[in-house]
Amino acid sequence: LMVLGGDLMARALGALSRTGLDAQPQAQEGVTYAHKLSKEETRIDWSLDAKAVHNHIRGLSPFPGAWSEIEIGGKVHRLKVLRTSLKEQSGSVGEVLDDTLTIGCGSGSVQLLSVQRSGKGVMSTEEFLKGNKIVPGQRLT
Repeated sequence: LMVLGGDLMARALGALSRTGLDAQPQAQEGVTYAHKLSKEETRIDWSLDAKAVHNHIRGLSPFPGAWSEIEIGGKVHRLKVLRTSLKEQSGSVGEVLDDTLTIGCGSGSVQLLSVQRSGKGVMSTEEFLKGNKIVPGQRLT
């Protein structure tokens, strides 16, 4: 879109300098208001199919970000998920399926690629797992 938008902007500015632009009002038909997202809408629902979970995360990344909660060291922490990939594995909803943070969904699974623990910086899953003990069988809620 950046390339297309840049080309369109250059053509519009050229037309403005030559002949002016013919402004047209936007059609009112089909216009809807997009309400502000609530925090609960950004929470990941692991019971959805893997593609829906993956798209939810992509749609909210990087801001405001999709999130879930996980227990680390006896405390529940918020984990913002920034990037995922679709996987074929299956398991229980929200369950950590392997040591690469593949998470079970309603059908299929997603592998977490980039995460951010509350109060910390964005990191790859590999970096995150070096400092946080997460084992298969744990659940994200």
